Order: sequence, then structure tokens, then C-alpha cells
Amino acid sequence: MNELAVLSTLINDLMRCVFSLFRRRRAFYGWQDSNHMTAVGTDSIGIVSTIAACTGMILALQAAGQLEKIGALSYVANMVSVTIIKELGPLLTAIILTGRSGAAFCAELATMKISEEIDALHVIGIDPIRFLVWPKMLAMVVMLPILTLIADLVGIVAGGLFSAIFLGLTLKTYFEQCVNFLTVGDVFSGVIKAAGFGVSITVICCWQGLLARDGAADVGKRTTRAVVQSIFMIILLDFFITAINYMVL
Repeated sequence: MNELAVLSTLINDLMRCVFSLFRRRRAFYGWQDSNHMTAVGTDSIGIVSTIAACTGMILALQAAGQLEKIGALSYVANMVSVTIIKELGPLLTAIILTGRSGAAFCAELATMKISEEIDALHVIGIDPIRFLVWPKMLAMVVMLPILTLIADLVGIVAGGLFSAIFLGLTLKTYFEQCVNFLTVGDVFSGVIKAAGFGVSITVICCWQGLLARDGAADVGKRTTRAVVQSIFMIILLDFFITAINYMVL
């Protein structure tokens, strides 16, 4: 079975999982879902928040350097909030989860494929896609938007604190500018991007994992390929979604 056939079968099986979402499930399926939610979401809050805080402060500093020249220092809040909400929040969170969770997805499936554990699941009557891939997809689609919202909040607050301490802006002015300039549509756009990124990361990483054939060396090769392809697809999707938003809104 060539690579595109494996991808097509994987997508078809995932669609089948979507349509059977509300049917009665075996208990261990729910256990898998909750475990992956914790691994992808809760365990990633620390690293996502740290990077978001650093990003917010860097944006505030860079924006201040340019806006101060034209006497518009108060617009630092606009620059930081819009850039984080619409672009950097979803993008950086997706890239972090690609390296942290996507690589783990690929390595896990590749190892199981090589050791024939996936074939063993078939033999005992367990659907490998529902048991192994679907919980990963569900965790990414649910937790990536939530982590993006956390990153947005932390990045904006960090930018505000930095501006208050080092740039002389009051927190009241900063947050008033953020509230006045942002819209619900901006937040919604970032959440939709994050969900799309989550689907892409899961499909690509699990696809590469299922393609593993040539022993332990192939696990590393497939994992590297999965991360590179996922990041490329994330940036490509970001471009298309941003372009569509620009043309429509």
C-alpha cells in the first residue's frame, strides 16, 4: 500500500469515527480519550504560557521602538493584542504542540507498527484507528484552541506588564486599547485556525507513524518527517486562512 493510500484510508477511518461519535463506546475508549486530553492539554500549559509571555514582551518592546518615533506609544497595546490573537497565539501554540505531542504521536505509532502491535489489535477485535488515532485527534482539536486562548491571555497580560514597568504606559490605558481594538471575530478566527492546525498535526504525524516499516531507524526518520511536514502545513494553512479573512472581512 503506497503512502497516499495509507493517508486516504486513515482519513476515511477518522471520518467514520466522527460519524460514530455519539454511539455507545467501550469503556477503554473513553479512558484513552481522557489520557490524551491530559497529555496534550494540561501537561503543555507551562511551556505554552512561558513562550507566550516571552512573545508578548518581545512584541511590546519591538512595537515601542517603532511607535515611539511617531509619538504613538499608546498603540503598543493594539500591536501586541492583534498580533498575538490573530497570528502568533495559534501559530506558536501549534508549533509547540507539533514538537511536543505530534512527534510523540508519530514515534508511538511507528514503534507499534514495527513491533506488529497494531496488527495484534486487529486480531483481538479492537479498531486501531479508534483506539490509537482518534483520541489523539480529539485531544488536539479540543485542547489546541484552549491552549491558544491561554497563550493569547498570557501574551497580552505579559505585554501589558512589560509596557507598564519599562515603557511608562498604565495598565488601564493598555487594556482599554486592547478591548477597544479587538473584536470577537478576531478571537474566533484564532480559535478556528487552532482547530485546523490540530487536525493537520494529528493526520500528518499519525500518517507518518503508520508508514514505518524498516526497523528502529525508520522511527526517527518518520518522526522528523512528521514534524517538518506538520510545521510546513501549519504555516501554509495560516496563510490561506489569513488571506480568506482579509478578502471576506
